[in-house]
Amino acid sequence: MKLDVNVLRYLSKDDFRVLTAVEMGMRNHEIVPSELVERIASLKHGGTYKVLKNLLKYKLLHHDGSKYDGFRLTYLGYDFLAIKTLVNRGIFTGVGRQIGVGKESDIFEVAQEDGTILAMKLHRLGRTSFRAVKSKRDYLRHRSSFSWLYLSRLAALKEFAFMKALEEHDFPVPKAIDCNRHCVIMSLVQGYPMVQVKQLQNPETIFEKIIGIVVRLAEHGLIHCDFNEFNIMIDDEEKITMIDFPQMVSVSHQNAQMYFDRDIECIFKFFRKRFNMIFHEDKGESDETEVDENSRPSFYDITKDANALDRDLEASGFTRKEQNDLDKFIEGGVEKSEDSDEDEESDDEEQTCESNEEENLDKLKSLQLQEKKSSDGVDAEVKLDKTEKGDEDGDESDEEEEEEDAELVKKLGKQRRRAMAAARGGRKSQSSRNTYKDKGGRSQNSKIHGNMSGW
Repeated sequence: MKLDVNVLRYLSKDDFRVLTAVEMGMRNHEIVPSELVERIASLKHGGTYKVLKNLLKYKLLHHDGSKYDGFRLTYLGYDFLAIKTLVNRGIFTGVGRQIGVGKESDIFEVAQEDGTILAMKLHRLGRTSFRAVKSKRDYLRHRSSFSWLYLSRLAALKEFAFMKALEEHDFPVPKAIDCNRHCVIMSLVQGYPMVQVKQLQNPETIFEKIIGIVVRLAEHGLIHCDFNEFNIMIDDEEKITMIDFPQMVSVSHQNAQMYFDRDIECIFKFFRKRFNMIFHEDKGESDETEVDENSRPSFYDITKDANALDRDLEASGFTRKEQNDLDKFIEGGVEKSEDSDEDEESDDEEQTCESNEEENLDKLKSLQLQEKKSSDGVDAEVKLDKTEKGDEDGDESDEEEEEEDAELVKKLGKQRRRAMAAARGGRKSQSSRNTYKDKGGRSQNSKIHGNMSGW
């Protein structure tokens, strides 16, 4: 969406009040209901729906009536809120032409009151070309739900913090001036991206400077993760400036080595193709390789400084546990004498605890042995009683067995009779429905014959 700053001239205080109300409602709503917008804005003379209609005309809001009547901010409306705030702060007074477009941001020129030209970077995460931000970046951290405006705001805050810290440590980065929402104001770099450069006076020295920046970043506990010809600026005097910092991670990240090697490989590949630089490795008689001055730096050869920036900036991959461990390591050399006595006391306590545990284990073992012995003695007594009584009860057991056999025969006989009776009853039930008539007829005929014979 094209940024047309001329619309700012036609927006009133009520318009910005309603825009801010929609922004506040989006903290808890993906689509803010119109009733909630009216309550948050609480305009003196009403007319919230008229203002919403005006904002929709300029595409500062988006209307969604699929589930209920609601609105949400567009990137253009978010841009106007950030620009209005920065103008009120006096950071700049005018917005100029667009000087850069990326997959995550747009860059414009802005002018201060004295005519100084600055760069304004508007983060625009969520574009169709780069929607895998949730998996590629760590802006969300522990959060599960997100909106693109909120992610853009987090990316801007992170970039502003990195730029400020790197500038304090004399890294070649633009000067960070201010930040609001998803907008970052920085000094304008008078140069060109390395991808547009065809010739260099001293490509070897430029290559060494760039590789030195990557190594120095790692020594300060940071890895750029996107250090290539598109994020390196060079001016006419061949001065290097690096840009684009939201994706930086700590050297303690689980994939830190992969990111470091990828940054180094990007630089080697670009200088090899563009400036025909040869990076050779002379192999001797032994299996080890002897590399010249333009050798590839190794991630494991880098020594991290004590005052690392990843701890201060909370870069990705640097956990609270690692921060505590680092603090203990730094303070360990100073407080070694004080900790030695504590270590000895802790060792004594551990030894006493171990001895108490051993005593408890011995007691348990002795109790288990006593229980086993007592159980074995009882079992032996029971066996003896059985053997002594076995001869006496031999005859009685035979008689009991014969009686049990007789009882079983009786029970089987009873069950057999019951089964046969049940079978007969089933056959009777299967007979015809008119059998009772035949039976009754036979009985009546027999009675008649009996009476006749009696006469």
